[in-house]
Amino acid sequence: MLSDARARKINAGDKPISDTSVRGLYLFPSSISGTGKWVLRYKSPETGKRRDMGLGIYPVVPIRDVRAKAFALRQQIEDGVDPLEQRRREQEALKKEAEIPTFEAAARAFHTDHAAGFRNAKHKDQWINTLAAEVFPRIGTTRVDQLTAADFADCLKPIWLSKAETASRVRQRCDAVMKWCAARGFIVASPVSVVDKLLPKQPGKRERVEHQPAMPWRLVPGFVRNHLHHGKRTVSCLMLELVILTAVRSGELRLMSWDELDFRTAIWTIPASRMKAKQAHRVPLTPYCLALLKDLRKVEEAHILAGAAPGRLVFRTRKDTAYSDMILTKFLRDKKAESDTPGRIATAHGFRSSFRDWASESGYSRDLAERALAHTIRNARKLPITAPIFSISGAP
Repeated sequence: MLSDARARKINAGDKPISDTSVRGLYLFPSSISGTGKWVLRYKSPETGKRRDMGLGIYPVVPIRDVRAKAFALRQQIEDGVDPLEQRRREQEALKKEAEIPTFEAAARAFHTDHAAGFRNAKHKDQWINTLAAEVFPRIGTTRVDQLTAADFADCLKPIWLSKAETASRVRQRCDAVMKWCAARGFIVASPVSVVDKLLPKQPGKRERVEHQPAMPWRLVPGFVRNHLHHGKRTVSCLMLELVILTAVRSGELRLMSWDELDFRTAIWTIPASRMKAKQAHRVPLTPYCLALLKDLRKVEEAHILAGAAPGRLVFRTRKDTAYSDMILTKFLRDKKAESDTPGRIATAHGFRSSFRDWASESGYSRDLAERALAHTIRNARKLPITAPIFSISGAP
C-alpha cells in the first residue's frame, strides 16, 4: 500500500508506483520531484479497451482522497459502466442542452427558414405576430424540450372559444414550430398534436369564422351618396367604391394592375397568385366601373405625357408602391361607417358580406353569389362568367 513517505520520494524518470489498495491505481512521476499524477488504469466494460483515467495531481489530491474516488470508480466499472464514456456522454448532453432553443428562438428561426413560402409580406408578418401576441409572453423563454401539451393549452385557453379561428391558426403554427424542432433533434415529437384533448370542443369551422363588421346592404346606397359621391373624390373614395361594386377583397383591389384589365371585354382578371383560393378570378365590370377605370387611365396617361414614369398599379403612392389596407380602414373610421356589429365600424372586407346578403335577398342563387365572391364551392355546377354586380344608387 502506497504511503506518503514513499510518494514524496518519487522522481522524474521513475516507474509508476502502484497503490495496491485499489486495483489499477497508479502514481505516475512528473518532472518535479515529490509530485506526480494519479491514474486509474482499467479495462472498459463497454469497449473492451484499456483506459487510463486521470484523478488529479499528488500532493494536491492526497492518497486518502484518491483511494476513495478510485474505489467508487471501480464499483462503477464492476457495474458495467465506463466512467470515461459516462463523462463523455454527460458532456455531450450538456452541449446539446445548451444548443436547445427557447420556443421564441425556435419560432423565429422557423419563420426565417420558411420566409419564401408565405403568400405575401402581410401573411409573413401576421404569422409571427400572432405567436408574439398569444404565445411568447407565456412560454417564449422556455426551452422547447421542457414544453408540454399543458403549456400550449394554457396559451390557447383564453382564445380557444372566444376567438376560435385565431386559436386554430395559433395551434397550427405552434405545431409547425415544434415539428421543426423534432426534425432537428431538439425534441422527440410535438406535444401540440394532443393539445385539443385538454381543451373544450370548438364550434364547427362554419360557425367559428370570425365575422367582419359589415354595413347592412340597405344602408350602402346612402353611404355611397353621402360619402363617396359627395365632396372631393379622393383615392380612398375611388378604391372603396370599386371594392363595394366588385365585391373583391380590399387587398385584391389595392394591388390591381393595368395589365389585369381588359377594357374591350370589360373583364378584370385577378391572377391566381393574388387570390386566397389560388385560382384566377374573373370579375365582370359594369359600364359604371369601366368608365371609372377609364377616367383613371386617362389621368395615368396625362402623367406619363408630363414626364412621369408609367406605373403598373392602378392605385399607387408617390413612391410607386401599393397603398396599405389602412387607407380604407381610416376612411371608414373617419366616416363612422355603420355596421351590423354594435360598437364597431364597418370594415372594407365587410362589404363582401353586404354583397352576399343583397344577392340572397335579390333572388340570386347561392352558387352564383359564392362564385362572384371567389369562394371555393364543392360540387359546383359550371357557371357562366357573368355574375351579379352590387347595384347602388348613382352607379348603374
